[in-house]
Amino acid sequence: MKIAVGSDMKMHVAQVVIDDLKKRGHEVELFGALKTEKTEPWPSVGFDVGNAVSGGSAEQGILFCWTGTGVSIAANKVKGIRAALCNDSGTAEGARKWNDANVLVMSLRVVSEVIAGEILEAWFNASPSEDEDDKECFRILNGNDT
Repeated sequence: MKIAVGSDMKMHVAQVVIDDLKKRGHEVELFGALKTEKTEPWPSVGFDVGNAVSGGSAEQGILFCWTGTGVSIAANKVKGIRAALCNDSGTAEGARKWNDANVLVMSLRVVSEVIAGEILEAWFNASPSEDEDDKECFRILNGNDT
């Protein structure tokens, strides 16, 4: 799977995630500071990863910023993006299962290397729910509530 990965700052935990993704066999496209090696505005990074996923050049995205909130807000402004800030594995699993999230967001301040690995494991092992109530929520979320 091709995954767009971006961060406004280049920090060690992001590189650990990139290495983990490659070990899992994913193709990674880098954005923001992960590509330019310099601090980038978090809204731009969020939009860029969101547009990569929404436009189909990546199947999923992963974003980082200090709290994770800024890039989440930016990415969620892109049509078709469901970015979820996940600082633990349970939230990551739920975001995929009940929200059909397509962009995983992590805080550079909060998430350690170990927790990042647990989050990735949960994210990739979960899939959108087949429950009819959950499917109805997906339809509403995607603007197909008629």
